[in-house]
Amino acid sequence: MSSSAALRRALLALAVVALALWTALTTPPRLGLDLRGGTRIVLETQDTPQLRADAAATDRALEVLRKRVDGLGVAEPSLARSGEKRIVVELPGLRDPREAAEVIGRTAQLTFHPVVSAADGPAGPPAADGSRVLAGPDAAPSPSPNPSPSPSPGKAPAAGSGGFLTLAAPALTGDGVKSAEAAFDTTGARGWTVDLTFRGDAADAWARLTGQAACAPGADPARRVAIVLDDRIVSAPAMQTGVPCGSGITGGSTQITGGFSAAEARDLAALVEGGALPLPVTTVEQSTVGPTLGADAIRASALAAVIGLACTGVFVIAVYRLLGFLATIALALYGLISYAAVVALGATLTLPGLAGFVLAVGIAVDANVLVFERAREEYAALGDPTRTTRTTGRTRTTGRTGTGGTRRKGATTPLTRATLGPDALARDPRRPLHTAFGKAWSAVADSNITTLLAAGLLFAFATGPVKGFGVTLAIGVLASMITAMVITRLLADAALRIGAVRRRPALTGMAGLGRLRTRLNRRPPRLMRRRRTWYTAGTALLLLALAGIGVRGVEFGVEFTGGRDVHYTATRPVDADTARAAVTAAGFADAVVQTTGDGGRDITVRVGDTADTAQTRITEALTKAAGPLTVERDDLIGPSLGGELRTHALLALALAVAAQLLYLSIRFRWTYAAAAVAAMTQDVLLVIGLFAWLGKPVDSVFLAALLTVVGYSVNDSVVVLDRLRELRRKGGRIPLADLADQAVAQTLPRTVNTGMGALFVLMALAVLGGDTLADFSVALLAGVVLGMASTVFTALPLAVTLESRSPAPARAVREKTTDPTGAVV
Repeated sequence: MSSSAALRRALLALAVVALALWTALTTPPRLGLDLRGGTRIVLETQDTPQLRADAAATDRALEVLRKRVDGLGVAEPSLARSGEKRIVVELPGLRDPREAAEVIGRTAQLTFHPVVSAADGPAGPPAADGSRVLAGPDAAPSPSPNPSPSPSPGKAPAAGSGGFLTLAAPALTGDGVKSAEAAFDTTGARGWTVDLTFRGDAADAWARLTGQAACAPGADPARRVAIVLDDRIVSAPAMQTGVPCGSGITGGSTQITGGFSAAEARDLAALVEGGALPLPVTTVEQSTVGPTLGADAIRASALAAVIGLACTGVFVIAVYRLLGFLATIALALYGLISYAAVVALGATLTLPGLAGFVLAVGIAVDANVLVFERAREEYAALGDPTRTTRTTGRTRTTGRTGTGGTRRKGATTPLTRATLGPDALARDPRRPLHTAFGKAWSAVADSNITTLLAAGLLFAFATGPVKGFGVTLAIGVLASMITAMVITRLLADAALRIGAVRRRPALTGMAGLGRLRTRLNRRPPRLMRRRRTWYTAGTALLLLALAGIGVRGVEFGVEFTGGRDVHYTATRPVDADTARAAVTAAGFADAVVQTTGDGGRDITVRVGDTADTAQTRITEALTKAAGPLTVERDDLIGPSLGGELRTHALLALALAVAAQLLYLSIRFRWTYAAAAVAAMTQDVLLVIGLFAWLGKPVDSVFLAALLTVVGYSVNDSVVVLDRLRELRRKGGRIPLADLADQAVAQTLPRTVNTGMGALFVLMALAVLGGDTLADFSVALLAGVVLGMASTVFTALPLAVTLESRSPAPARAVREKTTDPTGAVV
């Protein structure tokens, strides 16, 4: 490249790295709840006869919920609408979701009613005139026949329930409440109460309501005012004797009493302060992660990233020497740029997101390996005696004719020391490297676009932490292209400008084709001659996978079936049979119980019942068997959401296949596209079959792994098919099967080296990533290995077969003419 172009690229790269470094140092990451601990609740608004649960109504409900959450005192809560009907609530640090879910999810319709009389019951819905019968407040003391003669202004004591009460139509609603605050009443010995302040007209309505009640005789139930919250009387205070008849309690404030605890008073204040929800909501998903588990996940993922990067760097340096060392520097900068992009965009970093961040290292290695393998080929071709040299825009060709040995125009001059001289034989490595970057761009772009398609589908159809995986994977792919095609190129160009480096081509890593490539050149593979063998082997593996799916069945996680999945840590070891027997004795014979970790201290229980009472019974049963327990994770998925997620998963896989087929059909012939998609489908089915035989759960994290396998599989196939297309353009009359064998020989080193880079990272995640990422890593390990194999033994043979049955139309060849000077025109 020219010096001005190199300078522009260097300045651009320097600016990107400097900006990334500044962002990483000054912007803290936004961690998901699975990394910092807390509770995540997904609520769904429901239609009512009067109001449809559309986006506008859901937004109004969200604002009410925001006020309630603020009243809970949770630090840095997050509330956002998802879709038209769903609201996602994240409460960092909150370990007990039951209380929060009860407070947040209540409709909180607050009304104030005149009491008409006592009633025998039962409670019922409002009549046409608004009157109704409700049970009296449970916690209120019995009514006193002698009310206190010294009332406190603005306060009303609780009166007895007297069984049931007949209430008139509401005289005041919670919309008139300006503020609500929990307070401890030390003067009246009423304990915890909720102090209310009314606004404007509501204060006058409260005065009229209490003034009317104060006119009733002392023992008459009509002297009371009922405060109703969600069809339950929470307090029914009687007017003290000091409250004037007709005037009532003025000043715009009152107090709700009811024998509340501190927590109950705070929750009630939060409900009243937030106001009533415009429409009811139901909890469709609930997840709780302990802070210890999140901290362990961060440490494990960070260690896996460091080990994976280190092993990958050592491997790349061992194979490509100086170029490998420069690529390792670019990989470190890739990590910096990717992390800076995540925090700059404000994306939430989740545990699957960390896995995607680490996994993208393999993608970054792939782009470098593609370029370096092509550079080796171009460098070796400089010494090929069949190559021609170009001088002053003409092809300089020489050769020998007949017996006279005279050279004629149009023949080829071998590139020997006699014809080129010692300087030409030095073979400047800069030119082949420049050519390699240009020729590798097509394969790099195609392979990365296919991975971006998978990441986009994850972002569109996944929920929660898995959506973060799609975001970080997409950012990693884009960052890998920048580091490989810009930063690595700049570093390599700068290194090759040094004369000592150019004089030692072995140091650069381009001097040889590598042991594997050299061996393949000596004994070229003849794989395409055994296409039927590969078809038979692939069919047998598919039948084995389908047998696992049919016989063992696919074990869907609670995300796809609905239910509850709770992870405990026990104080003493317990075996799986003992834990399973305890859960069965508690009345949950269908529960799936597993023990892992140090001596079986980690217990996982998956059950279809989502009620909090069910979880309490299970916890009590396990406590008797394993001692005190700590809830590390608690996931609850409603059945409606489970069915929806299952549908989305199938739709995402179908769209992944269709999107890959469409893109590859545009970039290649339909025969190549069909072969690549067939190999990818085979890989997906084999991974699902493997999980069926192993009895591992299929959940959203597995879906993330499966869609990544889709990208990796097509990535491998694209590189080989791209080389086959290039060889076919140059191959003339060489049979397509032989060209396919050549394509395998030329790209297999890249496939192996890239696969090794990904395997290092995945093995580190599998060993160090904990239970959460273990299944994810197993799925990807299987997918990477199967993807490498299916490219050679499924995609290429199928492409050759389809091309032989539906060959491409022959292109018209322009005749070449030669001018009198011998130059080819």
